[in-house]
Amino acid sequence: MGGGVGADVLTELDRACAALAATGLPSDAEQTGALAGFLTKARRRHPHVPLHALVLWGMPDAASDEADVTFHRIPDASHWRSYLRALVALDSTRHPESSRRVYLDLAGAIGRYAAELPGEPLQWLRESIASHVPSGEEPDAALRRETSGGANHIDLGSFNECVVIEVVRLSGTITRGEIAHRTGLTQQSVSRISRSLLARGILVEDAQRHATSGKPRTPVRLRGDAAHAVGIHIDPEVITAVVIDLDGTLIAVRTQPVRRTADPEVLVKQVVQLGSDVLADARSAVRADGFLGIGVAVPGPVDIASGTVLDPPLMSVWTDLPLLYLLKDHFQCPLIMEKDAAAAAAGERWIGRDRRARDFAYLYLGTGVGSGLYLNGDLYRGTSANAGEFGQLCAVALGRTEPGGQPEILPECNPPVGLSQLAARRGCAAGADQPGSTAAYRAITEAAAGGDPAAGAAVRDLARAIGQGAIGLVDLLDIDLVVLGGPFFTDEAAPLYLDHIGAMVNDFPTARRLRHVDVEASVLGPEAAAVGAASTIFHATFTPRLGSNALWRSSQASGRFV
Repeated sequence: MGGGVGADVLTELDRACAALAATGLPSDAEQTGALAGFLTKARRRHPHVPLHALVLWGMPDAASDEADVTFHRIPDASHWRSYLRALVALDSTRHPESSRRVYLDLAGAIGRYAAELPGEPLQWLRESIASHVPSGEEPDAALRRETSGGANHIDLGSFNECVVIEVVRLSGTITRGEIAHRTGLTQQSVSRISRSLLARGILVEDAQRHATSGKPRTPVRLRGDAAHAVGIHIDPEVITAVVIDLDGTLIAVRTQPVRRTADPEVLVKQVVQLGSDVLADARSAVRADGFLGIGVAVPGPVDIASGTVLDPPLMSVWTDLPLLYLLKDHFQCPLIMEKDAAAAAAGERWIGRDRRARDFAYLYLGTGVGSGLYLNGDLYRGTSANAGEFGQLCAVALGRTEPGGQPEILPECNPPVGLSQLAARRGCAAGADQPGSTAAYRAITEAAAGGDPAAGAAVRDLARAIGQGAIGLVDLLDIDLVVLGGPFFTDEAAPLYLDHIGAMVNDFPTARRLRHVDVEASVLGPEAAAVGAASTIFHATFTPRLGSNALWRSSQASGRFV
């Protein structure tokens, strides 16, 4: 059944529901109160969506008072098991890409619920992750104007157009003859494609070059202001929103602190407001027909198919948050969600141009350490779009596991926390008054840059732990470029990270005699994930791929307990 629900999932769901039923049903009064509270939460989450309610056991009389909810009763001749199976089968045909995960999660949660809270009402909301604002129901008008635009002039009609754009982008400026030579396209094809891209404002001609013979040649380059995109990075400590153009120029930047315990509704409002504000800041520079969309970078793991943040280790209150779906209520434009490290890798490839025109791994030093992989001319996401779980790799390389055998969550893979702990062990006084904070991290790295031996040793220890994981990546993928970036790859710490990790990935890998691995600083700066998120829009629009060049996205669905 592909990504849909199979017999194994239905069996697990049957078993869990039977165990729940065996614990005993709540009284009618308890069901009535629980249902009323549940529906109130559901309405608050989805004020403009028609609600349908299925109650497997019992149906409180008060249910008939809920005029804005359609209730579905199990027919007298039917059994809850067959009715639920039919419902799940129908749902999986509509959302095959996420239903398997959703219902396996549901079965596991029901089993735990039956064991831990017997007799309590179980409530679950199945959310259809799709653009569902009804006609006549307008989201914020100003934001809608900013993100809807008119007819988009960036309408790439062929694979060859994307090939030409990619060659121009990597080269900076290039003549039509050089494009034909590098791509293998005929001169006539290159001339025709160039004329079209020039007419649509995607390319622009540069100053003429005088040849030794024949007429002068006129090179072309990408027109930076031909297209813009918004990037939003959601981190456990701060939300960053940027607007960039095709050249990677930062047009506008906004940041706002966030609380790790923030309610999901508060988080979404923050993201929407920050996106609205940064677009307003950039309004004079952004052409309405060249605004391509919004990229969102989030901590992993993620369910890209449903646009859901699953269970980020440092933001437990955002578990199973259908973020992309919630944002679609407000942003009427294409949206792409990526893991933060993968987004940074996309940005590095796009902004780095010819310097990044080969395979590489991007090590993203944020509140956690992740890796983004750019392989064979494209982002490598893996089967579930969660490739590059770098902390696991470091733990395995260091032989650090929990008693049950699972890899340890390393403090070293959370730079502010890990560096504070390492500095304390070394007797470093810097940052001791605010351990684990960003301020403490900066104080320790500044002390290390200033020659403090204890601080320098702590940074070296952290770099070596990260370097162990980098060795695994280099050996596994046989790559010769590792890029370091992110908000905690600071100017003070950068030389130490580059030196120690560079030495490790060249001294220890198995094939070290056959390759030299370059370890380089990112071109993106501290807003790497946000700039990368915006770059995913450019990447999806312009990168040549066989087949469709439409934005990389899928139909989406998720389930959620409330």
